[in-house]
Amino acid sequence: MKLATWNVNSLRARLDHVVRWAAEAAPDVLCLQETKVVDDDFPRAELEAAGFVHQAIHGQKTYNGVAILSRLPLTDVVANFAGTPDPQARLLRATVGGVRVINCYVPNGAPLHSDKFRYKLDWLARLTEELPHEGIAHAPVLLCGDLNIAPDDADTHDPFEAEGQILFTSDERAAFQRLLATGLTDIWRDRHPFSAEYSWWDYRGSAFRYNHGFRIDHVLVSATLAPRIQRTGIDRTPRGWDTPSDHTPVVVDIEPAASA
Repeated sequence: MKLATWNVNSLRARLDHVVRWAAEAAPDVLCLQETKVVDDDFPRAELEAAGFVHQAIHGQKTYNGVAILSRLPLTDVVANFAGTPDPQARLLRATVGGVRVINCYVPNGAPLHSDKFRYKLDWLARLTEELPHEGIAHAPVLLCGDLNIAPDDADTHDPFEAEGQILFTSDERAAFQRLLATGLTDIWRDRHPFSAEYSWWDYRGSAFRYNHGFRIDHVLVSATLAPRIQRTGIDRTPRGWDTPSDHTPVVVDIEPAASA
């Protein structure tokens, strides 16, 4: 099973890109963030025609929004946090191919030291608190999405310039480590320990042209699932298309579970 995560920065604006990339890369499951569309206006028919006949969506007008698109059946779909719901559409969970998939769009948090930054840290704390209930200790669990954190120096083109700025503060990186401490592995970094590749480039300053990027889109997997990850990569291709999203897909290939 091939799974990809991609912040498309408006699904309606980037629908042709999603359909084109899906045809070329052939993911079985595609987790989208920042869809920016209410559920009633979600382009279900176009995505069904692209092969994603199973769709779980949690949308919002103009901002945020997450979706899980799949060629395989989706079960146990849950949107938002347990208990008091978040007014912003940022979290969606479903089980597909025996894997519990948690699709996240973590708040950006800018500007620093603002209410938005506090919301980001509180949101991450709430996610971390809920994760053990997803069976991470014993089941195949995959958390993915735009987490809006570059965890280490190798995850930004210039860690000295980035230090203390949004996406790369000590508070954000500590929150990322607390996510991992629930029993998750940053599988791209695990498989590419010495590589510097990025998933997001600012639209400004010819950042993509000069590869001035950040790795802020992630796939985190439970210990049970980690041995089944055959390959993981970052596909820069769509970032070079006309009017692209500022993010690009991150992909993992998951081998089937061993037969009982």
